[in-house]
Amino acid sequence: MNIIYLLDLFGTAVFAVTGALVAGRKQMDLFGVVVLALVTAIGGGTLRDLVLGADPVFWIGDSLYITVATAASILTFALARIRRRPRGLLRTADAFGLAVFTIIGAQKALSLGVGPGVAVMMGIMTGVVGGMIRDVLSGEIPLILRREIYATASLCGAAVYVLLHPFLPDHPAAILVAMIVTLGLRLSAIRWNLALPVFSHQDH
Repeated sequence: MNIIYLLDLFGTAVFAVTGALVAGRKQMDLFGVVVLALVTAIGGGTLRDLVLGADPVFWIGDSLYITVATAASILTFALARIRRRPRGLLRTADAFGLAVFTIIGAQKALSLGVGPGVAVMMGIMTGVVGGMIRDVLSGEIPLILRREIYATASLCGAAVYVLLHPFLPDHPAAILVAMIVTLGLRLSAIRWNLALPVFSHQDH
C-alpha cells in the first residue's frame, strides 16, 4: 500500500472519530453515531468524485473505507463510555483530518488530469464538506461559516501541494510539507484564536 492510500485511510478514521464525538455530544444512540461518523468521513470525498466524474466513487470501489470509518466510530463510542475524552480532542482531530483530506483531494484531482486551480478547489472540498455535513446534521453552525481560519488553512495547504507537484509528483516530502502547512495554520488558529477580518457593512 502506498503512502497516499494509507493517509486516506488514516484521514477516514480521524474524521469518523470527529463525527462520533459530535454525535456523543448531542447524545445520539449508536446508530446515530455511526451515521454521523460515516457522512463526516466520506462526505467530502464523495462529492469530489461526483464532481470529477470518478467512476466508481472511492468507497464503492474499496469497501475498506466504510469498514475503517464504522470501526473507528464504534471504538470511539465504546471508549467514550468508560473514560472522558480529553478537552480539545474534537478540534485537534478535526484539524488532522482537514490536513490529510485536503492533500488527498488535491492529489486525486491532479491524478485525473485537471488544472491546478480545480485541484486546489477539490482539495478544499474534500477537506471541509464532510465536516459541514456533520455540523449541519448535528444542528451546529459549520466551522467553514464561522470566523475561524478553517477553509483558509485548507486552501493554503492545497495550493502548496499543487505548486510542489510538478517538481515532486506524489513525493512524500511534498505531501508532508503541504500537510504541515494546513495543520500548522489550523492549530495556530485554535491556539491563538486567529481569524480573518470580518466584513461589516451598515446601510445609511
